[in-house]
Amino acid sequence: MDTSESIHVAIVGSGPSGFYAAEALLRSELPVRVDMFERLPTPYGLVRSGVAPDHQKLKQPIQVFERIARTPEFGFLGNVTIGIDVTIEELKAAYHAIIFACGAQKDRRMDIPGEDLDGSHTATEFVGWYNGHPDYRDRVFDLQQEVVAIIGQGNVAVDVCRILTRPVDELKTSDIAEHALDALSQSRVREVHIIGRRGPAQAKFTSKELRELTGLTGTVATVDPEQLRLTSACETELASNTNVIAQKNMELFRAIAANAPQSGLRRIHFRFLASPFAVQGRDRVEKLSLVRNRLTGEPFRQSAMATNCFEELTCGLVFRSIGYKGVPIPGLPFDPMRGVLPNAAGRIVDGESVLPGLYVTGWLKRGPSGIIGTNRADSLETVESLLTDLAKHPPRYAPGLKGVAPIIERRCARVVGLADWFDIDAAEVERGTSRGKPREKFTRIEEMLSLVS
Repeated sequence: MDTSESIHVAIVGSGPSGFYAAEALLRSELPVRVDMFERLPTPYGLVRSGVAPDHQKLKQPIQVFERIARTPEFGFLGNVTIGIDVTIEELKAAYHAIIFACGAQKDRRMDIPGEDLDGSHTATEFVGWYNGHPDYRDRVFDLQQEVVAIIGQGNVAVDVCRILTRPVDELKTSDIAEHALDALSQSRVREVHIIGRRGPAQAKFTSKELRELTGLTGTVATVDPEQLRLTSACETELASNTNVIAQKNMELFRAIAANAPQSGLRRIHFRFLASPFAVQGRDRVEKLSLVRNRLTGEPFRQSAMATNCFEELTCGLVFRSIGYKGVPIPGLPFDPMRGVLPNAAGRIVDGESVLPGLYVTGWLKRGPSGIIGTNRADSLETVESLLTDLAKHPPRYAPGLKGVAPIIERRCARVVGLADWFDIDAAEVERGTSRGKPREKFTRIEEMLSLVS
């Protein structure tokens, strides 16, 4: 392969999977030039806008991403929307390859009556709101409600619960958005119910996150001991050496159940084997209708089946946290059931045909699973496929950024380059210093653009 010309690769999306893909490309032996396109003026995806503000250590990968970004062969183009400021066809003409790393941007719906009532929200909205994401900056959550229901039993549900119940004084030194801190300081939330359709042995919390909920200042966690009775299939699951997290979780649940209830505190209730079938209320959420479930099936393949037992939970807020899906990208094949771009080892496929030069990584490749670090191996696989394809087929000439820069400049109000982002970053850190915080984020795109104009 003639390497006299650089290999130009466009990465769409600037979250962990995108940066790990960039890292793998830049470490290859080829003369690669990587240009990363991001809809927002800010990079880092869910590490910036998804990790809870009271978990600052989980944001440390940003240090790795920043080092990657400072590589001379790396370029960042923020505030650029694919499909509006530049099309996929225009990118294909300018680059040897495109890697889509857009994540899973859409929440799964419960598809039940009343789901869209005022007071019924997605976890993504709330997480984006308290993290200062521009898309969710102006969302309103009625925190004067005393009882909250969270549907789903994964770590995002834990984050929502913890931010609702952690004392505000303990959040003041985090990078939580100021508007969220102000609203939470007036909160009247006293009870949070975390509801799962399956049993305690199938809950998707990591043990560290679950344990943290049991030690919050001024808050007590509860679970009905009867709900911890396990079927033989659940016992078999817990006995597996591959199921250590579930074993630790069960130990924690049993410890919670053994604690004597306390009064006058905020309370977190873990509820299992229940599914919502309606959100009730005239103009806003007033009740959540639940059906009791039972588990059927073999170990590790158990599903929740509805029974004839029903109950109602009076509550004023409902958050759903039942998973995410990718969204279709015009011009590319899409699997609507899984919410991913169909692929083979990261190569985008249409039926049985591989689409040359088009690749995917991260949640849009495998679905919303794993932690931040999971994306490194995932992106490495995609990049290995890309490099293998380049070795088999000598690349055509591709101008890279030079081929699309004039197009983007005509259509985009203001491209935010890497130097611009570092200016925004420094300004946020400076704003936070005066408040005793790691940073105070800009929460509106106009604010960011005015800073670098």
